[in-house]
Amino acid sequence: MPLYAFIAKDKPNAVEHRLAVRPTHLKHLEALGDRVLFAGGFQSQAGQPTGSLVVIEAPDLASATQTFESDPFVTQGVFANWEISRWNWTVNNPTGRGQ
Repeated sequence: MPLYAFIAKDKPNAVEHRLAVRPTHLKHLEALGDRVLFAGGFQSQAGQPTGSLVVIEAPDLASATQTFESDPFVTQGVFANWEISRWNWTVNNPTGRGQ
């Protein structure tokens, strides 16, 4: 199944809002089960969150878009902008998923 990367940047001064929404965001990702290959936050040099990277398996771009658009960080306005792209895990792919 193809892989899709979601890359998002937070709105300016969104740290408190991000932290408030984070538990719901994590529940959303947990509900996706093993469709999520990995997920994590971008950080400033000071260690403050500045955005997110999530990679999932999805049958097509429409399904991936629907999954990402239902993420609480999207629906509750944490991000200033985001993009979705089909992604190929070429190096250090431990399971060969997405190939």
